[in-house]
Amino acid sequence: MDHFTSALLSIYDQLIVTDKNGTILKSTGTGNSLFHTVKSANVGGSIKDVEQDLFSTSLAEEVMGKNEKRSFMQSSWQGPEMLMTAYPIESGEWVWAYKEIKDSYPDASRTQSGSFLESKKPSFPFVIRSKPMLDVLHKMQMVCDVSATVLLLGESGVGKEIAARAIHNMGNRRDFPFIPVNCGAIPENLIESELFGYVEGAFTSARKDGAKGKFTLAHKGILFLDEVGELPLNVQVKLLRVLQERVVTPIGSTTSHPVDIQVIAATNKSLEKMVKKGEFREDLYYRLHVVPIHLPPLRNRVDEIPHLVQFFLQKYNTLYKRKVAFAPDAIDLLCIHQWPGNVRELENTVERLVVTSGMPEVDVALVKEVLPFKGPKPTSIPVIDFLMPLQEAVDLVEEQLINMAMEQYKSLKLAAKVLEVSQPTMSRKYKKLRNKIEEASFSPVNKRAILEEQINQRLRSVAAVTAAIIPAEEVISLQKNMNRQTSYSQKLKQKLTMIQEKEGVIEWVFIFIMTEDGRLIHLVADKGFVIEPGEEYIGPPEMVNVAYQAFNGKAGVTPIYEDRYGEWKTSFAPIIDDGGNIVAIVGCDYSKAYFNSEMQRLRKQLNIHV
Repeated sequence: MDHFTSALLSIYDQLIVTDKNGTILKSTGTGNSLFHTVKSANVGGSIKDVEQDLFSTSLAEEVMGKNEKRSFMQSSWQGPEMLMTAYPIESGEWVWAYKEIKDSYPDASRTQSGSFLESKKPSFPFVIRSKPMLDVLHKMQMVCDVSATVLLLGESGVGKEIAARAIHNMGNRRDFPFIPVNCGAIPENLIESELFGYVEGAFTSARKDGAKGKFTLAHKGILFLDEVGELPLNVQVKLLRVLQERVVTPIGSTTSHPVDIQVIAATNKSLEKMVKKGEFREDLYYRLHVVPIHLPPLRNRVDEIPHLVQFFLQKYNTLYKRKVAFAPDAIDLLCIHQWPGNVRELENTVERLVVTSGMPEVDVALVKEVLPFKGPKPTSIPVIDFLMPLQEAVDLVEEQLINMAMEQYKSLKLAAKVLEVSQPTMSRKYKKLRNKIEEASFSPVNKRAILEEQINQRLRSVAAVTAAIIPAEEVISLQKNMNRQTSYSQKLKQKLTMIQEKEGVIEWVFIFIMTEDGRLIHLVADKGFVIEPGEEYIGPPEMVNVAYQAFNGKAGVTPIYEDRYGEWKTSFAPIIDDGGNIVAIVGCDYSKAYFNSEMQRLRKQLNIHV
């Protein structure tokens, strides 16, 4: 065992040995401070508690249930991504090995290949000023001297062809052809002959001497297949053969000839979804998806916009012999526009402003004429997606908007502009928000508690609003006729089903009553509920206690608990009649998976890291 752990420690940062129940027997590491922040990682603690305290997902119980080696990624509350591998050993014990995963592309100055990467830059203008695009450049540098097929992904207008030309320009094929083909612009009946060529007599209108296809023309160089998702299925079959065997057979010929090319394909569509719909061949998808490179949209590269504006400004000033400049406020306004057309739309806008400006300087007024400002569209699901007390909603929405604006624009000045408040106001509110987060203890356990309380506020509000719209008299009438179907049971069932379907994230909505001896009885629920009306619910204390509190008038939310139906978090609220009497409680069940995904989303939105 000691030899085994010693070998693992040469690979991993931290090892934890547990018994078959997950109790920690030994914990040792090479200096990763993450595991020193929680007591649960010490001998006598539980691997389940370690996961809950340190990571956003808990998988240990599932892994031990299958009793086999498994590796997966874990996102820690403190920021680092960890590779975790679990090893079952003959004694029944488990070894849990953790390794922090750092950026795939370290700073070139710190690597032996730094000088190589530094020398691999496109010689033509290619504006890169943001971290997302620096990551793209690193990947382009890695593929420019090999023949691996590259798939460029991204929205329309992000610059996929520019990226393809940059790969050609940087690589060892730079002295050979770069042949671009727009697969969506060639008629379906011509695309096969365009790509593969044809011989004399291949079809009625064929040239006397035939014609070379794009694959042959690109020999020794790069063939760029733009909008590859537009290829007809019959052409996809032939393209697959060329990619696999690197030989081309012209239409009308039985002779094949080899081609030495690198293929770069590009699309703004989801090829995975097209494969599922039968619109794109699965085998071709995997053949193209050798080295995928995703080009981020311009809204995720806001810090590049001023540099792009200056680049296009110089280009069109030179082209049209103008001397136009942009006022700082005009550039700020361009920075907070959402740019659905991405870099292509930005370039067209700068060109239009250069051409139409009657003044030597483009100001905010002219930008607004050319590009009416409609405000940003939120790019994530709002924190407020349920009814809740108004002041809670106002506070949470303000915090979310401030975080979204700062995350996107990285600038108090731009964030203030987009939220239409003064810069001092923005500065004060942002400082208050950061202080609120920082004043809390920095331990992962407390961070998790802060996020969980944010979610619990919403879940309590959902239960409270649901209870408020359930007529107490209908509940009372149903209690008197529990043993038979009544109009009240149908009406309540339909209402609860409508609430469950409208919210979309609630697993079940149900109404419980309590007998004199304290038993919880199911009265009515949405159509998918697993307990029959009149049946007693028997569950764990952490769930039952919160239900009892609701019968005492206090809305509440359970911690994650497990019963025979699964793992849940439930919010409860009392249903009160006109006389102030509690006649029943309403409960809303949420799956553990939903709760974990909400924790992860909220952590990213609020940028809670050490």
